[in-house]
Amino acid sequence: MWPSFSLNRPLVWLGLAALAAASLLPFLMLRLAALALVLVGLADGWRQIRLEHQRRRLSEQALELSQDGIMITNAANRLLTVNPAFTQITGYTLDEIEGLDPSALASGRHDKAFYDRYWQALAATGRWEGEIWNQRKHGDQYPEWLRVRACHDSKGRVSHYVGLFTDISRHKAREQDLRRIGFEDPLTGLPNRRRLHDLLASRLRHLRAGEGLDLALIDIDGFKAINDGLGVDSGDRLLARFGQRLAAQVAGGIVGRLGGDEFMVIRTTTFDDHETWVAGLRQHLSEPFEIDSNTLRLGLTIGSCRAPEDGKEAGVLFQRLESALYSAKRHGRNHDRRFRPSLEVEGDRQLAIINDLRQALAQNEQLEVYYQTQHRLDDGELIGMEALLRWHHPQEGMIPPGDFIPLAERHGLMPALGAWVIDQAVAQLANWRAQGLVVVPVWVNISALQLIQGDLESRLISTLGQYRVAPHYLGLELTESVLLDERAGDISPRLEALRREGLQIAIDDFGTGYSSMAYLKRLPIDKLKLDREFIRALPHDHADAAITSAVLAMAQGLNLDVIAEGVETEAQRSFLMARGCRHVQGFLYARPQPAGTVAQRLKPASTTYA
Repeated sequence: MWPSFSLNRPLVWLGLAALAAASLLPFLMLRLAALALVLVGLADGWRQIRLEHQRRRLSEQALELSQDGIMITNAANRLLTVNPAFTQITGYTLDEIEGLDPSALASGRHDKAFYDRYWQALAATGRWEGEIWNQRKHGDQYPEWLRVRACHDSKGRVSHYVGLFTDISRHKAREQDLRRIGFEDPLTGLPNRRRLHDLLASRLRHLRAGEGLDLALIDIDGFKAINDGLGVDSGDRLLARFGQRLAAQVAGGIVGRLGGDEFMVIRTTTFDDHETWVAGLRQHLSEPFEIDSNTLRLGLTIGSCRAPEDGKEAGVLFQRLESALYSAKRHGRNHDRRFRPSLEVEGDRQLAIINDLRQALAQNEQLEVYYQTQHRLDDGELIGMEALLRWHHPQEGMIPPGDFIPLAERHGLMPALGAWVIDQAVAQLANWRAQGLVVVPVWVNISALQLIQGDLESRLISTLGQYRVAPHYLGLELTESVLLDERAGDISPRLEALRREGLQIAIDDFGTGYSSMAYLKRLPIDKLKLDREFIRALPHDHADAAITSAVLAMAQGLNLDVIAEGVETEAQRSFLMARGCRHVQGFLYARPQPAGTVAQRLKPASTTYA
């Protein structure tokens, strides 16, 4: 295409006028002056042509550099030119498609109505923008985002169409990946909780006469111990194989992973053999798994229900499955439990308790911290105390911690309750010190959720700083199950950081969880609290006596202090003293008491404690 230039230039017009007048002028000097004006006009015109050439070259270079495909068609929608990005995206060169209608690239995915709307928009507004699927030279189809504009001549008629498009196939692939992640468990490839809910709702809608749904929620017992023993990679392989075996067992049914080590199964059936079906699942899944040359037999806890007998809505059935599973877990590992209405009644009462507990926490009126003192065994000297949460319900009276603490853990209230107890305990230490009393370390229980949230350390240091209480007056008690909760990650460096700040760390209820010499060596701890279960039958129960003696000997070898909980008799005290136990806690010395009562046992201080 030849460059063009505008005649709307004064010097060009002046030169043309001088050229026309030169032959008419009577004097040589005037003709020479007119010729000079012609030369000036020619120079200005040539300069304009060179600028136009430069602008055209820059435009062509910009089109070549563009990552978007560009095509220009005439008024009849026949291709005139394309840029290199067009060729890179579609595979077609200009020589191959020049003169063709762009519809030659159509994928066939769009119907006639789509293209009718396309041309109607172009005719009405002069432009169109949207997603369209086309086909590359080698046959594969791809999505593009296309912007088309009609260009008009001086008379307002369409002279050209310019189209600019972007290949969005990668973007669409990312969308599909995100959609897949939203509905699929990445480890096993099975449907996740959200997808399971949709699939269950669909099955419920399409149930025929005489059909029912069997549902089971399966939890692998002790999976954390497997993860710790074999490693996370081996644990992941076990979960993947577990899901594969489960899917093969219920071919035609639905298998999904809700998260962690929980799997869900849905079966459409005309048979009334629910218990037999659950037993078959257990038998099949209890066959050994071979993981990294290790043979593993898994214990399983299963909660189950059946539709439509136990519910006709997906959300209701999910809740009842979880109620059945929690009930099975309360009876120990490797149990089955089918939903029954009494579980729902129990669930309603539990919901009422949780709602009342939330209100009590918000109002800060019904909750109180009691303290149970800890003593040196040889002389009975007070050496510490444990902070214990108590709840005075306005209608039901004192609610035992065993009734509301597990519910608070299940419903996510423990971080708030734990933070409240810490604040109350540290404030009480500051109050006793202000009264001129000798303060001793106070131990508070830490839940898994407090560790999982990740801000426990900053909260502790902030609270101690607020009340100006030295860190060594605060001890943290963590159960073995908390220490091994995979959701909290590796807590060893976090505990070590707390110890560097001056706080003390103890393992509570030692011996009732996954007691392991390996983690005792690895974790930065100061004390073990021997669970009352091993103390209750002392000294007459030979098994408990042997366990207690072994724990005390082991702790002595690891330079760890031991506090024996639940000491209630002189016989227990004498047995523990003979085995080298140094510290005790129990009714023989004191029951848990309010702060005001405990203060009477604290000695006046001769100096101010910081």
